[in-house]
Order: sequence, then structure tokens, then C-alpha cells
Amino acid sequence: MQNDKPLAGKTIAILVSNGFEEVQMTEPQRALLAAGATLKIVSTEQGLVNGWHEKAWGHYFAVDVPLSNALAADFDAVLIPGGERGVAKLAANPHTKRILRGFADAGKPIAALGVAPQLLALSERIQGRTVVANDSVRETLEAAGAKLADETVVVDGSLITARDDLDMPAFKDAVVEHFTTVAASLAAAA
Repeated sequence: MQNDKPLAGKTIAILVSNGFEEVQMTEPQRALLAAGATLKIVSTEQGLVNGWHEKAWGHYFAVDVPLSNALAADFDAVLIPGGERGVAKLAANPHTKRILRGFADAGKPIAALGVAPQLLALSERIQGRTVVANDSVRETLEAAGAKLADETVVVDGSLITARDDLDMPAFKDAVVEHFTTVAASLAAAA
């Protein structure tokens, strides 16, 4: 059973704000749930957070933990979907910087998609890391000292980044494997 549910007992934060790219949350969310993870939506919003689907507002999702109350210590990993509206709201919130620094400093797995890697520049924990991101945020990442790769998905230590044009089935598998591997190495080191 442990092999069927490699993330059993792990709690993963999904960091979003209104306007996040819905499919970039729901697809990895399904894969992480199937791997046994407990998922908690952490948001700047209260009560419900609204996704963006293609060219219109999407579904509402219940917020489990307000960002202002969230601590990286309460989670084993974080998934940050893209979406320009949602990422801009997260960037404007000082708690985003605090929680992402907590994940990075603890070596916990971070998955950031689309424009979301720019939040890692905000947290000042991207220097020297190899990442991939949408063209619209490449300059921000380069200015923060990140090395940019021309691939769809890049893994660098505890960090996994992907562009919007990603192969979602491959990305879902990569996120589950990455979160499982990094969480196991953190547990072994503890």
C-alpha cells in the first residue's frame, strides 16, 4: 500500500489567490490526492477563492487556511499554480514572501507553474537556481539571479518549475515523484 500512496501522511499547501490558472491546480491536485497526500488550499482570499479557466472565471474552491495564518512548518510541500491575476495578488501580499522563504529555507519541495516562479524571486531564494517560466517573467527571474532553462519542466534540488505550455500528464507524474523523493530525503535527514 505504501507504494500506491507514496505521499500518505504528507500535507501539501496549494498557494492561490483569485485568478489562479484553474487547470494548473486541479490536474496536479488530482495526482497528489491519488498519491495519498492531504491538500490544503492556502489563499489571500477568505472563504472561497475563484479560479480562471481559459478566458473566463472558473470554479470557486474552499480556502482551508488563510495565507496570513499559514506557516511552512505546517506543510511538507507547496504547489503554486500560475495565472497572472492570482500571482499578482500573491506578490502584493507580504505573507507570500514569508511562507515561500520558509519552504525554501527548510529545503521543502516547491512546485511553481507558468508565471508563479516570479514569486520565488520575490522571496529572494532563487539566486543560482535553474528554473523555467513564461516569457513574461523571465526578466524578473534573471534580475533575481536565476538561471533560465529552455525546457518545459525543470527540477533543481527541492524546486520544480514548469511553463504554461507544459505536458500536464508528464508534469503530474513529475510533481508526485519530486514531492515523494524530496519528502523522503527530508524525513531520513530528520
